[in-house]
Amino acid sequence: MDNTRLVRLLTLAALVITLALQVVLWFGEGSVMHIWQLRKQIAAQEAQLQGLRQRNEILEAQVRSLKENLDTMEGLARGDLGMIRQGETFFLVKEPQDEGASDASGSEP
Repeated sequence: MDNTRLVRLLTLAALVITLALQVVLWFGEGSVMHIWQLRKQIAAQEAQLQGLRQRNEILEAQVRSLKENLDTMEGLARGDLGMIRQGETFFLVKEPQDEGASDASGSEP
């Protein structure tokens, strides 16, 4: 009878230890779930990094173009800063307003 009790106690102890190890394996730090979440974060960061690398390549190409090509610099100055050469005439063409836009402002024709 004492022998059966010892076997039951050892079985119960083995079951408790196995259960504790399973909890750590599935839910603790370094667990399967934790590793899965880390891999998911790594994939998201790699995607973001790829986008930033493409953006850097575009910026590097623009910098190279600005250093090597004066026409590119002039085009930027004309478009962004409104640069005009001496002797050129600047014309500003405005789009006509929609009828709905004039009604909303409260002015009647």
